Amino acid sequence: MNTEKKSLRDVWSSRWAFILVATGSAVGLGNIWKFPYIAGENGGGAFVLVYLLCIAIIGIPVMMAEIMVGRSGKQNTVNTLKSIAKKEGRDPAWRFIAWVGVAAGFIILSYYSVIAGEALAYVFRAFGGTFEGVTADGAQNIYKSLTDDPERLLAWHTVFMVITMTVAARGIKNGLEKLIKVLMPALVVMLLLLVGFAANTGEYFTQAVDFLFSPDFSKLTRAGVLTAMGHAFFTLSLGMGAIMVYGSYLPKDISIAKVTVAIAFADTLIALLAGLAIFPLVFANDLSTNAGPGLIFETLPIAFGHMAGGQLFGGIFFVLLVFAAWSSAISLIEPAISWLVENKQISRRRASVTAGFAVWLLGLLTVFSFNVGSHWLLFGMTLFELLDYLTANIMLPLGGLFVTLFAGWIMSQKSSRGELAIKSDFVYRSWLFLVRYVSPVAISIIFLNIIGLLG
Repeated sequence: MNTEKKSLRDVWSSRWAFILVATGSAVGLGNIWKFPYIAGENGGGAFVLVYLLCIAIIGIPVMMAEIMVGRSGKQNTVNTLKSIAKKEGRDPAWRFIAWVGVAAGFIILSYYSVIAGEALAYVFRAFGGTFEGVTADGAQNIYKSLTDDPERLLAWHTVFMVITMTVAARGIKNGLEKLIKVLMPALVVMLLLLVGFAANTGEYFTQAVDFLFSPDFSKLTRAGVLTAMGHAFFTLSLGMGAIMVYGSYLPKDISIAKVTVAIAFADTLIALLAGLAIFPLVFANDLSTNAGPGLIFETLPIAFGHMAGGQLFGGIFFVLLVFAAWSSAISLIEPAISWLVENKQISRRRASVTAGFAVWLLGLLTVFSFNVGSHWLLFGMTLFELLDYLTANIMLPLGGLFVTLFAGWIMSQKSSRGELAIKSDFVYRSWLFLVRYVSPVAISIIFLNIIGLLG
């Protein structure tokens, strides 16, 4: 008798569909500004080489583990860990590590939506010519006029949550997959248009290429290596349950290893293309390369406001940002929605409305932390900063660490090898070694570094 568990839900229509949605989850606002910045500041090509090594020994093995666990369980993340643990004769309390990921994604989306709402607001400002001839003070005032107004910020936060949950409510095939099949190619096309436009800056494009790719190992410090390790983990949306729940929709005949490599490649390529699109404009206008998040809302508007075609290409850039944020946002809420559908036996539409409203409500803390609640401090941080620190620095590393240990030590080798379907004994043993020993140690180092114990 065939006892293989059947999926309680839909499955992706193809390998390509899964690659697109998982890449969409990985590609977010951080890819557009953070990776190019940290690469340039840490030795350019030297940092990229270390980052690619970290992707190989941390990112890809851990992503394979998350997809494998998800496809093996074919349920929401909490039920998956519980059922696999029981099957392997282990304590079902392992399911509680899944709650860390579900909660992390839930909290992240609450403030991610506010930032994405700001990007959405800037689409209209860019196309409307607001940035034309803007000065540094003017760009700062435009941003402050948005963030200082709680009603306006709340409105954009609401709009973004509505469009996110509208897609999530339609399910993975009729909602997410259909959207991503349009969204991701459009994102790549817009990014290539921006790179092509930036290439016309001549010497500044060459300067950007040198900034990103010329290896300068003298700038690659111990801190830079730790930064590469951390970004390799976080950039692939690991530790929050999104990739695991996406893996639960993956058909059995699709190679986990192949799709994982494709996702990691696409995520890195988009981040590098973003750098080639952004930094020529930064250099051409003699702007700062280390503006961090302010690069999006305060630095780039100056560049767009002082160049030919800036109104059009500035608008395209912010549409690109919204698309990247939109695809990531859906993945952040999917673990919570799938748990509600399968454990509370409610419709997907009702689950989406319930989860979406709760996220929207929590997002008010971030909205107010920019204005009327900017003086509300806990541990010396605003509420937005506290939520960001809690998720990025504590919940995601711990969630990723325990899922990796679960895949490497709780699941039997018979189960993991059968799910991965890796024919080569050497390749499987290499993956198992990385997941059991190398990746947990690396994630532990990342965790200790970001909480300041390795400083």
